[in-house]
Amino acid sequence: MTKSRQAIDALDRELYTLICSTDGIKARELASKLGVTRKEVNKLLYQNPFVRDLCYHDEDYLWYGIIQQRVPHVGLHEFSGWYGTVEEFCSQGEEEWLSELRAGCRAIGRNLNDTRGLTHSFLDARQTMLGLFADLHDANVRCDSWELVFELRIRRAKWIRIYADVLVVAPDYVFSLEFKMKDAIEQSEVDQAAKYAPYLELVFGPNYEVVPALVLTQASDLYTHANLSESTAEVSVASGDMLFNVFDEYLRFLAQ
Repeated sequence: MTKSRQAIDALDRELYTLICSTDGIKARELASKLGVTRKEVNKLLYQNPFVRDLCYHDEDYLWYGIIQQRVPHVGLHEFSGWYGTVEEFCSQGEEEWLSELRAGCRAIGRNLNDTRGLTHSFLDARQTMLGLFADLHDANVRCDSWELVFELRIRRAKWIRIYADVLVVAPDYVFSLEFKMKDAIEQSEVDQAAKYAPYLELVFGPNYEVVPALVLTQASDLYTHANLSESTAEVSVASGDMLFNVFDEYLRFLAQ
C-alpha cells in the first residue's frame, strides 16, 4: 500500500465517521473539518463505498449515516436478524425470540431455506449467549444495557458486504462472534471469524475496538488463540462454556 493510498483511506474513514456521528452535515462543513476543498470532498463522498451504501443526503444536501456512531447505534437494527439489549434478550422466551429472529432474517435477506439446520444453530447460539450473560452477571459485570445482534447482514447494494453471527457491543469493544457447532479448530474458520473485523471497525467508529472470536459450541473447557493464515495476528477461540474468557481478556472483570 502506497503512502498516498493510506492518506486517502484515512480521509475516507474520517469522512464516514463525521457523517455518522452527527445529526446531518453539509459538504462544506465536511470539507472544513477535513481540511480539503469542496471539490475534493465531493469526490470523496461519491467514491467512498461506505458513504455510497451506508449514508444518504436529504433534499437540503445534509448527509446522514444509516447506522449512527453513538449509543444506542440507531439504524443497526435495519441490518440485524435480531437486535436489542442484553436485558431484553435474557428476558425473552425462546419461541418469541426465534420468531422475531426468523422475521428479522427474512427482512434483511438472510436465506432460511435450511430451516431445520438453521433453527438448531440459532438455538445453539442462543443457549451459549444465555450462558455467557449468566457468567457475566455472576462476575458482577453490568451488561444489561449492552447492545446485542444476531445475524448481522450489511448488504445494501454492491459495494459493502459485512456479516456476523453475533455482535455484542460493550463499552469500548465490539465482540464479533463466529459460531460453529464443532469441537475442532479449522484454519478456514479462524480466518472467517476475523474477515469482517476491519469493516466493522469503520462502521462502529474510532471509539470501539472490534474483537473477533471463533466459538466452538461442541467443545468444552477450551480457550486459546489461533493465528490467521500467513499472519502473526491471532483470533481468540473458545468453547461456549469458556466464552466469558474472551470478554475478560479485554474488560478485565475477573481481576477486579
